[in-house]
Amino acid sequence: MPRYFTLAEARQYLPAVGSAVRGGIDAKKSLQTADQDHRARVEKIMYSGGLAVNPQAAFHTREQRDTSAAKLKQMFECFEEIGCVVKDLDVGLIDFPALYRGKEVYLCWRLGEPDIGFWHPIDEGFAGRRPIDHDFLRECGGDAA
Repeated sequence: MPRYFTLAEARQYLPAVGSAVRGGIDAKKSLQTADQDHRARVEKIMYSGGLAVNPQAAFHTREQRDTSAAKLKQMFECFEEIGCVVKDLDVGLIDFPALYRGKEVYLCWRLGEPDIGFWHPIDEGFAGRRPIDHDFLRECGGDAA
């Protein structure tokens, strides 16, 4: 069963979520770089008939991949523990499940936004974002910001 947030509760998690998203974005970039290095190294080894093997460089690349993958896993575990949902790590798009008028919706926040200012029905996504108004605040347990 998902956890449902009031707007006030979701706002309390923004500092931790923002930090985790930034760390996740960095880890994803590092993982992608390590994967590219690994592919290039494998290609070079294949073209040289196995003679151009640099074990230290291969070890470093593998270590970078493992470390980055572990950081990403840790970020996703953090979000799972909090109860929010990563919708797009590349832009830092995070949703917090909430109830509005008895229906499940998402409080929608994107890295760089100073506060949670939008919500959307679960089946509409980012394109269906709607501003949080007084009615939503009254129904979803938030303070007027």
